[in-house]
Amino acid sequence: MLKRWGRWAAVGLMALAQAASAAPAPADDLAVQARDAWVKRDRKRLAPLVDAARAQAHPLAGWVEYFDLNARLAEVRQPEMDAFYARYPGSYVEDRLRNDWLLELGRRRDWTGFRRDHASYQMRDDREVACYALLADHLSGTKVDADTARAAWMAQKDGDDGCNALATTFVEAGLFKPDTAWAKARQALEQGRPRAARQAVALLGNKALEQKLAELQDNAGRYLTRKARTTPRAEAELTALALARVAANDPDQAGDVLRDKWSRLPTDLQAWLWMQIGRQSAMRLQDDALGAFERAHKLAPDMGFSDDALAWAARAALRAKSPVVALRAIEQMSAGEQRDPGWVYWRARATRMQGDAAAARAQLTALATTPLNYFGRLAAEDLGLPTPLPAVPAPLTAEERRAARSHPGLARALRLIDLGLRSEGVREWNFSLRGMNDRALLAAAQEACDREVWDRCINTSERTKSEIDIAQRYPLPHKAELMREAQAASLDPAYVYGLIRQESRFVLDARSHVGAAGLMQVMPATAKWTAKKAGLAYSPELMHDRDFNLRIGTHYLKLVLDRFDGAQALAAAAYNAGPGRPARWRDGPVLDAAIWAENIPFNETRDYVRKVLLGGTVYAQLLGLPATKLRERLGASVGPAGSRGADAGDVPPPAAAGGL
Repeated sequence: MLKRWGRWAAVGLMALAQAASAAPAPADDLAVQARDAWVKRDRKRLAPLVDAARAQAHPLAGWVEYFDLNARLAEVRQPEMDAFYARYPGSYVEDRLRNDWLLELGRRRDWTGFRRDHASYQMRDDREVACYALLADHLSGTKVDADTARAAWMAQKDGDDGCNALATTFVEAGLFKPDTAWAKARQALEQGRPRAARQAVALLGNKALEQKLAELQDNAGRYLTRKARTTPRAEAELTALALARVAANDPDQAGDVLRDKWSRLPTDLQAWLWMQIGRQSAMRLQDDALGAFERAHKLAPDMGFSDDALAWAARAALRAKSPVVALRAIEQMSAGEQRDPGWVYWRARATRMQGDAAAARAQLTALATTPLNYFGRLAAEDLGLPTPLPAVPAPLTAEERRAARSHPGLARALRLIDLGLRSEGVREWNFSLRGMNDRALLAAAQEACDREVWDRCINTSERTKSEIDIAQRYPLPHKAELMREAQAASLDPAYVYGLIRQESRFVLDARSHVGAAGLMQVMPATAKWTAKKAGLAYSPELMHDRDFNLRIGTHYLKLVLDRFDGAQALAAAAYNAGPGRPARWRDGPVLDAAIWAENIPFNETRDYVRKVLLGGTVYAQLLGLPATKLRERLGASVGPAGSRGADAGDVPPPAAAGGL
């Protein structure tokens, strides 16, 4: 079950999965001992810990029992599960263990037991459980819509048993046709999931096809040279998968080979391949990406492509100042993707590039009502609208504070975090927030703020819809120390606050999976190098000292900012992805800075830059500092080192000019 645990333990603050809290965990706490025994699969040690937790009426007894039951789940029978449910009704551990048990029942093919337990399952956030549930319904005689089952299978990321069993059953029943399996294989390859692609092809029941897929996954070029064909359809599908593998490494070569040798592939496969070639070229910021997307459209104008491929088509079109292609790509996205504030914004920008200022203004006006969103803020500034901070909500009442303080799930979550069991605490906390209204969320957030559990403070407050407490969403911990170190490094403290809020959520002992540590999440090698540059003494233990972490982090940020001539967007990208990458990403045409940021090839870095710059903008307002406009931080344009001025394209005018 370690793999299953890993799926949900990585939730919460980015890169904090197994971080300790600021206070050291008492090693003799029963919950800490139980988790340690669970990790080591020490079942003999777990049993007496359960007895001790029950005897002491330990406040985290449910977790101690959870670790014990999870460790021996393959041997457990329903009565023992029912007894656990009865002891901890409505709690997170009840639903967490029910999730694990449903997976176990699915593996056992105990569909009667599965359907019984599934009726009481609350979280409904496990994709494999969702596939098992559809399969259980189908096998019980309940009609399951094939499109619903297909969507569940397509949502599967890796080749798990539940979704594979669902697909196998639907193929055998004739409800999934071969084209569904091939569509899944293409999607899996596009997402870089070779195991899921193999499972999809295996559903066809043809060992020869499975062997050929293995060969092309091992060496696509050799497969194309020796075995690839354009007919029958199954062979064409394999050839397309091989060409897509080539495109992932060298899109130019894949385009040349597709044109010269494989132009007799079925039209839909050629169109899909040109989308993959365009996507890979766009992620490399190559100027010819738009040509590949245009080829795909001409071959199959009505074909449904993935949202990710269409997003890269839109980005490449914005980069090339082609509003027609950008709008077409956005309009072909799924309805949910089109509603994303980013694509609402870029639709408006592309509409304006086409000359329809009135329509663009209407689209931006609707988006500008959310100035705490990166794109909402850009929209407001493009229109020249003010972006004041939200009004302070009414103070929490004593009763609202009492309700949050006495909430059993929130109390358990804070205790878990205090003990250093952060991933467990985060999940317990988030489960406890379900169904809360704005006032209850504000009260819960304030409990976390008061305890200086800043990640829960921020994330909880961000869930409110109408009542917004900006002091919770953008707190100012460690203010004196941060202001001092920012001033010493000649940095804008609002920018530093925005970066720390995104890096660590102000958790002092935050540690990422790659070893970055502390408030500013500096890697050990980077810290050592920076200390030498700054003339500071360094030892690894110092990285968990708040003041030293701020000092080394601000010095490094200043070095990065200076390298990019003070450009905050480039420096933020460098802080996240390393200085070498944004130095390459700025090569090419001089672009509107927002378009440049949209074309950052890494999803994580693109999101990071947005949030750091928006955070800096909001913190500047809170601190009464200048540069309270997002555009000031984003900059007018980005281009090769030494370039000057903005491109004459669709760069928003300054607010003083009246926006649109």
